[in-house]
Amino acid sequence: MSLRLSTVILPYRRWHEGARSAWMRAEQLGFHTAYTYDHLTWRSFRDGPWFGAIPTLTAAASVTERLRLGTLVTSPNFRHPVTLAKELISLDDISGGRITLGIGAGGTGFDATALGQEPWSPRERADRLAEFVPLLDRLLTEDTVSHEGAFYSAQEARNVPGCLQRPRLPFAVAATGPRGMRLAARHGQAWVTTGDPKLYEEGTPEQSVEALRGQLGKLADACAAIDRDVAGIDKILLTGFTPDRGRPLESLDAFVDFAGRHKELGFTEIVIHWPIPDSVFATDEKVFERIAMEGLAQLG
Repeated sequence: MSLRLSTVILPYRRWHEGARSAWMRAEQLGFHTAYTYDHLTWRSFRDGPWFGAIPTLTAAASVTERLRLGTLVTSPNFRHPVTLAKELISLDDISGGRITLGIGAGGTGFDATALGQEPWSPRERADRLAEFVPLLDRLLTEDTVSHEGAFYSAQEARNVPGCLQRPRLPFAVAATGPRGMRLAARHGQAWVTTGDPKLYEEGTPEQSVEALRGQLGKLADACAAIDRDVAGIDKILLTGFTPDRGRPLESLDAFVDFAGRHKELGFTEIVIHWPIPDSVFATDEKVFERIAMEGLAQLG
């Protein structure tokens, strides 16, 4: 399978003060998909502007035609599957069937406490995701859904006419642990990883490659357990969180080397962050655009 190149555009700018032009430029540059984070705010951006993912993607859909759009990632931290399903069906319709839902368990950041609750433990986050994903799957494929679970309820929730993409828009499930891998194998059209977070501070790129190799092996095992061919699942690497950090975007050659190593592992999609000055995602815009236009061709 050929490698695809995508980008993620953080929603930190007003629509008419740079955001609109970024999404349009992403399409012009030929990216496969442009994603955005689905957070209420994020890390160092907490005290600055930050806009909602679903309205941002709706606006992006209105100024693009071919570019796929999506979240990396949506989580149960502040979402409910019933209301999320209605928004996703609407967004899929507005975009002409160009939406991918990246979905994961979430973390302990600002989203985890914004609604007034205590942060959930890793186990509870996994428990919630294990109920959230199958219920959302049903809500996006069935006209009427009722459900009484440990965390979520639906009472004759109606979702006519359903997604434009059939049987529903694709899920890209972010996972590294066994339960998440099982969800990806059963419900995902794609699997997402940022690598091993334990290696970010002091690990090496070589250690990261081996960790990713291990994650891919676990995904293959989860697929084999339900007789699914792992080759049918896209493997997405969201960059910027491995020990390489921003080095793959320092030059075209650096990107080609990075992308080539991860293509050999079995990844089918590389996602790079749109440049943000004075941040961890600061990148020379000319280099970034050259990578977008020439990077994959250099891989041969």
